[in-house]
Order: sequence, then C-alpha cells, then structure tokens
Amino acid sequence: MMEEVWQKVVVGDIIKMENNQFVAADLLLLSTSEPNSLCYIETAELDGETNLKVRQALPETAEIDNDIVKFSEFDGEIICEAPNNRLPKFEGKLNWQGQTYSLDNDKILLRGCVLRNTQWCYGLVVFSGHESKLMMNCGKTVFKRTNIDRLMNDLIIGIFIFLLSMCLICTIACGIWESQIAGDKFQIYLPWESYIPGTILGTKDGSVTEGATTLSLLTFFSYIIVLNTVVPISLYVSVEIIRMGNSLLINWDSKMYYEAKDDPAKARTTALNEELGQIEYIFSDKTGTLTQNIMEFRKASINGKSYGDYLDASGTALEITESDDSVFIGDSDLEPRTSTPVSKLYILVT
Repeated sequence: MMEEVWQKVVVGDIIKMENNQFVAADLLLLSTSEPNSLCYIETAELDGETNLKVRQALPETAEIDNDIVKFSEFDGEIICEAPNNRLPKFEGKLNWQGQTYSLDNDKILLRGCVLRNTQWCYGLVVFSGHESKLMMNCGKTVFKRTNIDRLMNDLIIGIFIFLLSMCLICTIACGIWESQIAGDKFQIYLPWESYIPGTILGTKDGSVTEGATTLSLLTFFSYIIVLNTVVPISLYVSVEIIRMGNSLLINWDSKMYYEAKDDPAKARTTALNEELGQIEYIFSDKTGTLTQNIMEFRKASINGKSYGDYLDASGTALEITESDDSVFIGDSDLEPRTSTPVSKLYILVT
C-alpha cells in the first residue's frame, strides 16, 4: 500500500478511500468498513443531489475485508461497456476464481462522488482520467459576460481598428510628403537617420523613394504611440469602480435585510450586478422548486373527540388560537373544549 496522487491512478489499481474523501476514478466497490459491505456516497458534483446514496459490494469480494495481502493477490477480470457519459447506468461482469458475477451501477463509485459515513472502502479502478463518466460529461467552459462587457469589448475593438486606420493614413501621408513634396529638401536642416537609404549623411546608399518608404514604415509605430490615448483603457477601471459602488449599495440596502435571521444582502461578485432582475428564462425540474409544499391540518378524531374546523351559525369557519378560552360545539349546554390540544396538533401536523 502506497500513497499516490490522483493523476497517477490507472485502470486496474486498487485504491483505498477514507471518509469524506473524493472518489478519484470510476471504481468497482470491493469491500467496506460497514456491515453488509455498504457504503454511502454524496453525488452533488454529478447530479446536484445532496441526499446520500447507498452502494454495496459483491458478497464474494466483501470477504476480503481490509486484508492487504488478499488484495495484492486479487486477479479478477472485468468485462464491461466502453467509456460513456451515462451516469445512472453501468453494465459489466467480473470473472474471478472461476465464477462470473454481474455488475451494475449499484456496485460502482463514480469519480466526483464523496464518501460519507463510511470509515474506509476499497475499489478497483474501471475508468480513469478522461474516460471517467464525469469527464465524459464535461463540456466547454462558458465564461459569463454581461451585456455591458460585450458592448465594451465591441467598442474597444472598433476603436482599435479606427486607431490602426488613422496610423495607416498618416503613414501613407508621411511617405508622400517625404518622397514627393518637401521632405527630401528638409534634410538640410533635419537629415534622415544614418540607417535610412538616401540620407544626405552618405552612410547608406539608396534612392529618395526607398528612404521615404523606410521612414514612413518606422513612423507608423510612432503614430501608434502618439495616438494610443484614443483607446479608453481607463473605461474598464471606471466600470469596475461603478460596480463596486453598486455592490456596496446592495450590501447597505435596508429593504433587503432579513431581520429574523440578522441576514443582510451580500453581493458576492461585482461582475453580474447590472444583470439583476433581467430574467430571460425560468427552468423548473419538479413541483416544489418554485412553490411550497405545505400541509394544513383539517380534521382529526382523537380518543372519541373530534377536532377540526368549528362553524358558527352562518357556516363560517372559526379560527381557533391558544388565546381563546374555550370553544362550544353546537348547543350552549355542551361541554366546552379548550383549544390548546387543537393548536398543538395543528403545529405538529404542519
């Protein structure tokens, strides 16, 4: 038994996991510390469910228990389906000691699960790395951007294209000026650099046209430096400062303060504040996600006494609370029944 990082786990390895540890690969459960070779896992990383699920090892492999020597001699062969992204399904068989055992999803621990309420368990790696079901279900990561971010990106790209166009026009104008108008004559007062062809310094041979072309190309980068202020880089900083101020206003908003639990609003990110309230789609998986499942007590008969809604002479239901002294049913000569048991029963059922 040796300790190893999860990246080096390969198919065929037998690994030991302890309580509250993540499963590093798709495993065939061999034995656990719990009775009947049961183990409990949390699959919140796979399907979002926080309730614990039960997995059980084969009774034949469960007899190995925690014996390292027997695990080192384990020579079982697994024949199963090819790697796929179907989380709730697994088909295969285990050939071991001349016997064949059927395998299903109840005997498999998938990568991404967390071992819970189980001291330890052993598993045989079936799929690892990119062949595990978790990785097969992974798609491309989508970076969330707000509408303002998209608009600013488009504006910056447009401004940068405008900057390049301005620099290109100025470069062409510089080449025309230096070669055809008066640039060449100005060398008497401001000679070209020594590395430019056609300079009056005589350091490099060439025509005036070649020198003007070289000079204009070098001037292109100078124009980019001179006109770089056209691109509003500070715009991003200004927007982030505004977002931070908006998040502070959300944190300080007294109307979003829940006094019962002393819980104020908390802006955990400044990247999506401007998208608040702009709901485009609502997805609901089942009843109860957007509604409340509430049970309300109606009627009950306890020890021969009937409890429920009392009606007045007009047939309207009377609301009974603990503050009421007594309640009479029907005629006034009937025994009064206090409302305390009814209120307690209502609280219990609700």
